[in-house]
Formats: sequence, C-alpha cells, structure tokens
Amino acid sequence: MTSRISTLDVRQGLGDILNKVVLRHDEFVIERKGKPLAALIPMDKLDSLNKVARRHALEFLDQQMGGTALSDDEAMKVAVDAQHKSRTSNKASDKS
Repeated sequence: MTSRISTLDVRQGLGDILNKVVLRHDEFVIERKGKPLAALIPMDKLDSLNKVARRHALEFLDQQMGGTALSDDEAMKVAVDAQHKSRTSNKASDKS
C-alpha cells in the first residue's frame, strides 16, 4: 500500500521513512499542500518498473519498424530523442 506524506513529514523523519522503504518495502507519495510531488519506492521496484518500460518501448519500436531490429545505438538515440522531446513539451506546458 502507498502512504501519502507531506514534505514537512519527510524533512522531520527522512531516516525513519527511508528505513520503512528499505526494510518493509513501504511506498510513499510525497505531497505539498495536498498535491503529489514525488514518490519514494524501494530500488527493486524501480528496477522492475524500468525493465517493464524498456521492454514495452522495445516492443513498440519493433512494431513501428515493421519487425526490423534496431541496434543498441539506434535504440538509444531514439530513446534520448523521445526523452528530450518529452521534457521540452513538459516545460512548454508548465509555462502556460
């Protein structure tokens, strides 16, 4: 289960919160004024999420390329370009 905590709680009890994440595999959503800002999750969960995201991205690219496999360098370039476009788009929408 994911618990919601305030930024003040994080500042006051970071050590205890990190122990709960590491030892009990608790998850926390950090909020400021009720708005979610970030999450604290165990590293093994982050690794799993990244693996799933990579697998999904590779399957998507494979479909888009008509079954033509990309080299590691080509796949990395596509990923970096997509990341850059996403960040640029997010910055533009944050300003509006």
